[in-house]
Amino acid sequence: MKTIPLGNTDLTVSRLCLGCMTFGEPDRGRHAWTLPEESSRPLIRQALESGINFFDTANSYSDGSSEEIVGRALKDFARRDEIVVATKVYFPMSNLSGGLSRKNILQSVDDSLSRLGMDYVDLLQIHRWDYDTPLEETLEALHDVVKSGKARHIGASSMYAWQFAKALYTADANGWTRFASMQDQYNLIQREEEREMHPLCQAENIAVIPWSPLARGRLTRPWGETTARSVSDEFGSTLYATTEENDGAIAGRVARSAEDKGISRAQVALAWMLAKPAVTAPIIGASRAEQLADLVKAVEVTLTRQEIIELESVYQPHSVVGFE
Repeated sequence: MKTIPLGNTDLTVSRLCLGCMTFGEPDRGRHAWTLPEESSRPLIRQALESGINFFDTANSYSDGSSEEIVGRALKDFARRDEIVVATKVYFPMSNLSGGLSRKNILQSVDDSLSRLGMDYVDLLQIHRWDYDTPLEETLEALHDVVKSGKARHIGASSMYAWQFAKALYTADANGWTRFASMQDQYNLIQREEEREMHPLCQAENIAVIPWSPLARGRLTRPWGETTARSVSDEFGSTLYATTEENDGAIAGRVARSAEDKGISRAQVALAWMLAKPAVTAPIIGASRAEQLADLVKAVEVTLTRQEIIELESVYQPHSVVGFE
């Protein structure tokens, strides 16, 4: 597995990050399709054995059970100083109203560390932008979390570029810890981040760790084919509902490229993303051993310039979604 620095931090991460929303007790939270602990642990171990050292979860995934499962598995299968663990704060929990107030941030990080069974996380990310809490309150609280040693770095996710720029400026102006990473929605059928967010991140040496690099699986299977997750994924259905025709055309290009190269569609879609200079590590999800093994092979795939042009040429501007 190839590695890369995480922006301007002292962390080195694998070119693929394992997204851990797949792991969680199905009877907790809103995702009935998640894998319980006994099914999750072999996949986490397989990821480690394949060279993945970067794991992304969130306090809200499966009502905290994702953090619990991931924390126990990593404790059993890896040394703490060999892995990079990221989690998030924002969405409501049973004991938290949600948002990015000082109270919620400080309580959330303590709760996450307890569930993970860790003294610190490498990356604490804000899951969304909070329109109801003063930005200064949020940034100072995050700074204090870093200074306390409970998080080594902080990251952001899913916001407008002007908001991210404002946050970076405000942190600098007050001498607070600045964001080291941006976790945004980015894939072949949603490329709007290329306009402003990615140039901003490159200029500021901020890591980009895209979520949904395979467009919730839409780039990995015949267009229109569904899965148990896609049918029940209410949030995912809102991301691509208005662009079916264009998205289908792009997925068709991916299918042809995969056939021509004799590899999977997922490998083509990930190889395209890994070729982008702004991207640090796409966040992949897997629910089966063979699926994870296939995704890992993408780091060895190289697309020619002409192949990239073919994949990109039919893209049409999309509305920006996923910030809510």
